[in-house]
This record gives sequence, structure tokens and C-alpha cells, in this order.
Amino acid sequence: MGDPTGTVVSAVGLFAATNVDDLVIVTVLFLTANSRRGEAGIGGPRRPDANGLRVWHVWVGQYVGIAVLVLASVGVAAGLRLVPDRWIGLLGLVPFGLGLYALVRTIRNGDDGRPPAPARGIASVAALTVANGGDNVAVYAPVFRAIGWSGTVVSIVVFAASVAGLCAVGMWLASRRPIVATLERWGNWIVPIVFMAIGVAIFLDTLP
Repeated sequence: MGDPTGTVVSAVGLFAATNVDDLVIVTVLFLTANSRRGEAGIGGPRRPDANGLRVWHVWVGQYVGIAVLVLASVGVAAGLRLVPDRWIGLLGLVPFGLGLYALVRTIRNGDDGRPPAPARGIASVAALTVANGGDNVAVYAPVFRAIGWSGTVVSIVVFAASVAGLCAVGMWLASRRPIVATLERWGNWIVPIVFMAIGVAIFLDTLP
């Protein structure tokens, strides 16, 4: 495995480099979840919500999604080809479809001052994470193969801790007044467009 400290540092850098865009998704999800608790900040009173997105859904969904990506990477590193490269771009249909659904709902129902929730629970949050990080497998797999099983285990532990850091930063960003004020005013349009743009970006990244 080499130097354990070097492995930890490399794993932190690898996670950060491949999940910067995921921070946008996490922040938007926390913003939409927070707005459904009554007040803009975390800890406000709950109010009825047909979408049912909760803060803990985002946390659990992120862990489930990252776990799927890591397991797929381990499988590829072991010589398994779970998803052909030419199909990875189709994962962009997940965030694009959810964003399109939220946009259509906004157009049909009007602007009620609350951002729509493209994700409705743990499964959809996890699906967004997997779709947005589908190309991460191509990065993680060769690294896991190079550092061996012991280094891979250390990296997975670091990834698990890094997910908590990612969610914590997303929650902090979601509590900033300028961000909240912007979403309260334009959220019904910003949120769907962000998710649709992410879907298009995933597809374009896989073009030859």
C-alpha cells in the first residue's frame, strides 16, 4: 500500500476533485428540504409537504449513492465491467428527468414561493448521486487497482468521512441568507434548471 498517510491524503484529494459538482446538488437539496421545515434555516418547525424531502434523506441518500459508486469501482478494479462506457452518458437522464418534472410542475402550478424538490426521498437522492458521479467509476477504478486492496480499504474509509464533510458544507451553504433569499425568490426556476444542466453535462462529458 505504501505510505498510509500518503494514501489518506490522496484519497481526500481524489474525493474532492470528483465531487465538487456534487456539492451543488447537495446544497440545492438541503435548500429545498430546509424550505419545507417552515423557516429558511435548519431546525425550523415542520410544515406539511407533499414531496416529503427531509434533511436526513439527503444525508442517507448521499451515503447510499457514494457506496454504490465505490462498490462499482471496486468491481471494475477487480476486472468486472459493470457498465459499458458508451452507456454512462445515459445516467444524465436521471437528473435531467427529475429537473424537467419539477419545471413542468412549476409551470402548471405556478410560483408558490417554495423551490420544488426534484428529489423526493432517499432513493431519488441516491439516484442523483450515482448519476452525477457515474463517471467517477472511471477515475476510482484504476486508482483502486494501483493501490491494492489495503489501500482501497483505507480510501473507502476516507470517502465515508468525506461524505459527512460534503453534507456538512452543503448544510452550511444552505443556511446562508443570500443563498436562501435567492432560492426563495427564484428557486422554482433555478432548481429545475440546475438539475437539467447537470444531466446535459453528464451526457456531454461522455461524448468522444
